[in-house]
Amino acid sequence: MATPTLSKATIPGTLGPLFIDVRATNRGEPAPAVIVLHGFKGFKDWGMFPAFSERLARAGFTAVSFNVSGSGVDDAGQSASPDRFGHNTFMAEQQDLDAVLAALDAGQLGVVRPSSVGIVGHSRGGGMAVLWTASRPRISALVTWAGIATVRRWSAGQCQAWREAGRLDIVNVRTQEVLPMYLDTLDEIEALGGTTLDIEAAAARVSVPWLLIHGSADEAVPLAEAKRLAAAARTGIVELLVIDGAGHTFGAVHPLSGVPLHLQPVFDASISLLSRALS
Repeated sequence: MATPTLSKATIPGTLGPLFIDVRATNRGEPAPAVIVLHGFKGFKDWGMFPAFSERLARAGFTAVSFNVSGSGVDDAGQSASPDRFGHNTFMAEQQDLDAVLAALDAGQLGVVRPSSVGIVGHSRGGGMAVLWTASRPRISALVTWAGIATVRRWSAGQCQAWREAGRLDIVNVRTQEVLPMYLDTLDEIEALGGTTLDIEAAAARVSVPWLLIHGSADEAVPLAEAKRLAAAARTGIVELLVIDGAGHTFGAVHPLSGVPLHLQPVFDASISLLSRALS
């Protein structure tokens, strides 16, 4: 198969520009596309995402990865807008996904309209992928890596302090930058956490093949959340793959130098499911 090429695009997003990478081998013929979605404090070029996107493209998929507009991260992977991060919300990310899909289907990302579309999401991106897939008939396959089962990630005490201060400070471990989260996310959780943003309820509405992958030693999102999602899903729709001993990123670090032991089966199983579901 031909060597994949990388092209870049920038389109308007909910809170700012969406920086998009597209990897493909044949841009003039319809091919199945896979959207790759990062998680909280993540970005498209972190750790495992470029390697996985490259592997997708070599397997015949059009791989589309992007920074959500509320990440505040620019195309070079630098934190360029802490204010956008501060005002990011779950619904903003749903709208960003819609914008990327619309541009992809309109042929605006340097490839023709794909024959089918799937999504792979990590951590928060996994939860967002569940919500999105449940209500978007264009999506034909879902893969979640260490995906969250709820948007309620903060205790009652943390939420009270957040409300009183008007912001919650988040430390970016990679850069040591302190990033603000204003009240947008908290307001949204309180208003929509039990309805529109109920990930477990959305899991029950997913009607396409879904592979749930989770590490048994995930330190950020407990394996119990994956089991809750699997239990909520329709019988025969979902497969849960537990990687024994794996943590939240399956051994991936940034920058990535080689594919770690725990990450290899994640790549293999994901591409296998996508190949079956999107062919």
